[in-house]
This record gives sequence, C-alpha cells and structure tokens, in this order.
Amino acid sequence: MICCLNPHCTQPNHATLAAVCPTCGTPLEHRLRGRYRPLKLIGRGGFGRTYFALDADRLNSRCVIKQFAPQTQGTKSFLKAVQLFEQEAVRLHELGEHPQIPTLLAYFEQNKYLYLVQQMVQGRTLHQEIAVQAAYSESSLRQLLEDLLPVLHFIHQHGVIHRDITPSNIIRRKVDQKPVLIDFGVAKQFSEAIRYEPGTRIGTEGYAPIEQLRSGQAYPSSDLYSLGATCLHLLTGCKPEDLYSPQEGRWLWQEYLQHQGRTINPGLAAVLNCMTKDLVSERYQTAQDVLDDLQRLPKLEGTVPGWVSNQSGSSLFAGLDRPPLSGPGQSAGLAMPITSLPPPAERAGPTSKPISQSGSEPASKPVLDSVPSRPVSQTPSSPQVSKPSSSSPAATPNSGTSSTQPSSSRSPNSGTPNSGVPSSGPATGGGWQLVQTLAGHQSWVTTVAFSAQQSVLVSGSLDDTLRIWNWQSGDLLHSLKGHARGVNDVAIDRRGQLLVSCGDDATIKVWSLGDGTLRHILKGHLRDVTAIAIGSSNLLSSASEDGTLKLWSLSQGTLIKTLPGSAGMLKTVALTDADQRLVSGGFDNTVRLWNAQTAQALKVFSGHTNTVNQVAVSPDGGIIASASKDRTVRLWNVATGALLHTLQGHTQEVNTVAFFPDGKRLVSGSSDGTLRLWSSQSGTLKETLWAHINPVHQVAVQTNGKLMASASADKTIKLWQWQG
Repeated sequence: MICCLNPHCTQPNHATLAAVCPTCGTPLEHRLRGRYRPLKLIGRGGFGRTYFALDADRLNSRCVIKQFAPQTQGTKSFLKAVQLFEQEAVRLHELGEHPQIPTLLAYFEQNKYLYLVQQMVQGRTLHQEIAVQAAYSESSLRQLLEDLLPVLHFIHQHGVIHRDITPSNIIRRKVDQKPVLIDFGVAKQFSEAIRYEPGTRIGTEGYAPIEQLRSGQAYPSSDLYSLGATCLHLLTGCKPEDLYSPQEGRWLWQEYLQHQGRTINPGLAAVLNCMTKDLVSERYQTAQDVLDDLQRLPKLEGTVPGWVSNQSGSSLFAGLDRPPLSGPGQSAGLAMPITSLPPPAERAGPTSKPISQSGSEPASKPVLDSVPSRPVSQTPSSPQVSKPSSSSPAATPNSGTSSTQPSSSRSPNSGTPNSGVPSSGPATGGGWQLVQTLAGHQSWVTTVAFSAQQSVLVSGSLDDTLRIWNWQSGDLLHSLKGHARGVNDVAIDRRGQLLVSCGDDATIKVWSLGDGTLRHILKGHLRDVTAIAIGSSNLLSSASEDGTLKLWSLSQGTLIKTLPGSAGMLKTVALTDADQRLVSGGFDNTVRLWNAQTAQALKVFSGHTNTVNQVAVSPDGGIIASASKDRTVRLWNVATGALLHTLQGHTQEVNTVAFFPDGKRLVSGSSDGTLRLWSSQSGTLKETLWAHINPVHQVAVQTNGKLMASASADKTIKLWQWQG
C-alpha cells in the first residue's frame, strides 16, 4: 500500500503499489528521500497534509510526515507559513530529545515541497479525550499538571515558549498514558522578536492570554495561562470562552462546577486561578512555582504521585523522566533568561522560593493563602524505577547474574547514606553499597568527576553551578558560579590542579581546583558545549551542538584546531592514544574516530539506532564503549572497527558509560534509574544497582576502582563503594 503525495489529490489513500496514483495520475513516491514510505493521509490543513509512514532505515518504525504544500504562493501569508513550518523543525530539533516531546527525524525538500518527519505518538489528543468521556476528576487534573509542568519547565529552560497549548496539542500517549506536547509551529525563542503588526494574533482563542492576542508578546507565564485554561476545559467540559465573563472580567468556572453539584479543593482552585490571571505580573512566573504550590496540597486518596517530596523541600522536577541535559533538545544558548521577564507585583506575606536562574534572585510570586504551608512528607508506596516488562526490550540470555530490586518503601532523602534510594544489598558483605548521598544542588545534577590526586569530587548542575566536595566526609568545599546557563560536563586534569566545565552558555571555563578561581573562559563554539575531555598532555577537547569538535591548549586557554565533527549535534567526546586520536558521538547515531593532528575521520562505527549519548575508551585504548538512546551499550574494537558486544538490559535510554581502571569492567547509567555493571570481555551483566528514582545522567569511577559516583535528575550524587 502506498499513498499519493499530490496535495490536490482527492483520494490519496490506495491499496496499491502501482507506479502512478489511480485517482490523479501523479507518479507515486514509494520512498521519500529513499527511506520514508508514506502509507496513509491522516490530516490536512490550509498549508499542507500529514501522512502516516514507515521508516525503512529504522526497521520500518512508524513516523509522521508533514508536507508543506500551500494553495497559493508569493503572498505574505505564504512566506509566513514557510517561516512557521521551518520554525517547527528547528524547535523539534532542539527539544525533541525530551520523552514527552516528539523527536524530529528529518527535514528536507523534495519535488518542490518541504517535508518534516517526526516520531509518531500513538494515542488520543485531550480534545478527543474530553469529547468521548466525562470531565476530568480533581485527581486526574492534578496528575496531568504534575506530568505536564516539568515539560514546560524543560522548554522554558531551553529558551522556548510554546504559545499554543490547548487540548488539541496534547496527546495522551497510548503506551504509558503520559501527555505529550506537540505542534511547535508557533513556538518562539525568548531572544526572537515577539512583537508583530497590530492585529496579529498568536495562539488559540480562549486558551491564549491577552498579551498574545493583543500584540503577540509571550512569556513563560503565557504558557502557564494556556495550560490553566486547558485544565478549566478538562475539569468542566466547557470551552474556556464559555467560562469567562467579559462584563465582570473574571472566570466563572467555579460557579459552573457548583451548578453541576461538584466541589474542588480550595488549594487547587487557587492554583488554577493564579495560572489564569489576566495580568502577567499576577500569574505564576515559572512552572516550578506551580509545582511548589501543588506540593503543599494534601494528597488525594488513591493517587500515585510522580515525585517524591523530602524534608529539605526538593523540587517536584525530581519525578521527571528526563534524558541527559547535555544532549539534543537544548537551545542555541541565545535565549533571554527568564529573570528578564516582567517581575510580578509585590505581595504581602511569605512566599515559597522558586529556583533562581543564572544565579539571580528569584522573583516573588502570588501567595496562595488556602494552600497548606507544610510540605508533603509521604513517599510513594511503589518505586518509581521502571522495570523490564513485555513492552521493553528483553535482556539477552547472558545479560545478568545479579539484580537487586528496590524495596517497596522509602524514607525521605535526608542526605545521609542509604536515604532516598533503595539499597543495593545488605549493609555488609560483597557487592556495591551506597555509602553517601550528596545533596545541595537546586536542579538536576548533570555531571560528576573524581580527582585522581585528592579526595575531591566535582559536580555540575542545571542550576548553573559547580560544587566541589570532599567525598570522604561529604563536606561541600566550594560552590562555583560562572556559567550563565546549565552546566553539561566537568573534567579534572591528571595533576588535580585544574577543573574544566562547559555549559549551555556556549562557553568552556577553566578553574583552579584548589581555590576555585576562574583562570580562562574559552569561547568559539556557536551553540551549547555538551562535552569536554582532558588528555594526558596539555590538551583539552570539546564537543558542541554546533556540530564541531575543538582542541584547546589547557594551560594557555587558546584554540588550537577545529574539527568538522559529523552531521547533526555532537553529544560526547573522548581522547585516546596520548591525545593523538579523538572519539565522538551524537545525533547521527554513529561513533567516529578522528586523527587529532590531521582532523581526518579514521573510522565510523555504525550500529546504534538512535542518538549516541556518551563514549568512553578503555585504559589500554583498545575498546570504545558507546551509550545510546536506543537503550544499549555497544563495545567496539578500535583497531578493526568490529562490534564486540551489544549490552542490553536497560529499559530506557542509556545516558552514560565509564570503564574501570582495569579495563575489564564498565558501568552504565540510564534514565531507568539504574546502574549496571558489565564485563567488557564477555559482555555479561554482573550487577544491577537500583540507584536513583530518576534518570542517571552521568557516572564516574574513582582511580582505585572501588568507588563510583552517580549524578541524577533527583538533584543528588550517590557514592557507591565496593564491599568485596
């Protein structure tokens, strides 16, 4: 079966493999760009059509093709439509690594039409959902907010405002019932011009706030308004325009519920009212603010929270199942910081403190007097770590000899050993044991590194800071602020004197590890710097979303050479063979070996079916390990290019991998919250640690091979010691 791609064809769907369309006579494209097979028209609009298709290069996986084919050309409307179509591709490219945002697979022109190919999300939109079922209950609405607010937090931190959040642009994914945010066609970077000609309307009537409808201006709080209006629609079953009185200038949704004989928790009502205030200054300013107030609400009986509250008041974003932050889905680093938005009106009384951005003072937000001030202290009755199921890739027969499952109950994470995470085994005996939990970062911990010379551990976070710890005592030695946006990677030189960090602000910073002074700021990359590696000599390498690799003099802070990298964004880099060769990986699903002197690609290791998140080289330089979004780790022979082993067992994407000093073992960390210990010689799984309740972003091994550190989205670093 093939589908006709002529946008004017009246009957494009056919059960045929003929050369031409039996309806209009147009030659049929059996494979767009040689790989995408269009099967069925599933949607149409004024500027194009949407097709269901199969991707032949990805085992015939399902995808969606959007075709840009407007009826008229050469007009202002046409040019604007082209801009919005291209803009959607850019947004998906930047944000699509988030599990609740569709991934962009391709964007190209063929036969004078533009095509955008993206991941297919199977399920129903919330608009379809509300049309066939009763209005949402209070518990269902709260769960939706807890699932969607972290997505808004993610896109806002990457400098993007969606600007069209409606029930039609949220799909309830069939496989896990998670809401997925779609249609970034009118999304904007903060730094892009957001003023339009008078009369221009951006967004959907009823869901868009007044600032968008009047002048096209938009802020993070604008998205929160639209989400709030969407919630009112789902809660009442009525469209927002029918719930607002323009004469009185207020919402009537609570009166509508009363007429239905329904009540709602006053605290939740206050949250929804604050989200949908007319004035920007009176609304919540960040998604974190909303989640902070939701956290204070009493738990509803029978609900299973997607987050864990702790005694130190941790962010609700700890429950977000998020891919590594040093990866695709990050913005170009040009966004206006959220702190530059109009400040909210001053209000009397205490306010909860939101996460501050870029080290600035957090803005105050509206006080909800009806929301209980005490934090919720209970924890989920079941672990939040995903386990292998029939829908997950099965482990190979030799994929494990030891897997310690989490206990059914957990104590709040107080920052003490064995707190907030299930133990990997008994307090004594063999195996890896949790010995320390380091807490203090205000957002996801994205990276961690040991010093080879001292009892020092360095961590980096999305809170824009670096923290230097004494890992033996657990004491915080220094907190370094220098990056304007999130930190993606850190590295320490072999002498233990220099610390290097990189981040979303497109810079690399070189620090003195002893006193925390900033020695160099390396600029040259055009986008986020995603990874760095320090060689055995005075050499520093960096990888960036701009698709390039760069070599720097670590002592001088000067650029030596730029390598072209590969197609798409780069996520990881490693040095090997006395700094003569580099290894890189990224969006093109390959691992590449480079000659550092000639900038020539020596080998391309192909086999992964999705993004390569991190690479590591064995101490003897003979093996490359690559961790991928395809849920596998692959081991490659550097000399021959052969694939040695495919390590399977993780149930979600693998974000990080590291060799032990003996080269015979390696450890991987995943968004499923686990650490897995493998034999690099046989490829067998030796031990599984249920390490974190959230994604593990990076793992590091200390030089003696008996201590590991794992960095996670739960804002903690866990230290693991071998007890054998």
